[in-house]
Amino acid sequence: MSTASETPVLDTIAAMTVDSLERCGLPPDMLILTRIAALAASDAPPISYVAHIDPALRTGLTAEQLQDVLVAIAPIVGTARVMTAAGNISTALGIAIAVADAGIEPRG
Repeated sequence: MSTASETPVLDTIAAMTVDSLERCGLPPDMLILTRIAALAASDAPPISYVAHIDPALRTGLTAEQLQDVLVAIAPIVGTARVMTAAGNISTALGIAIAVADAGIEPRG
């Protein structure tokens, strides 16, 4: 398999995300909350949350709203996944802060 990019996986994920955003009619804040809920439900790793930090901040989402989403989905996905998601979100925030402190510019 030949690719023109050095990051074909990241490029594919970015393209899928752009396509999803173009086809979705949800307001930006609801879109991010929905995606956070899906990440929690799928037991996503911290790096999956990192991509949603900047969009969440741009839409004005608060920590309380993120907590509300986790509370809302807890009866459906279970406490273990919600607790894992909370920890993964915290880890993702730490990663984002470290990247910002290092002055690394996001790709895209």
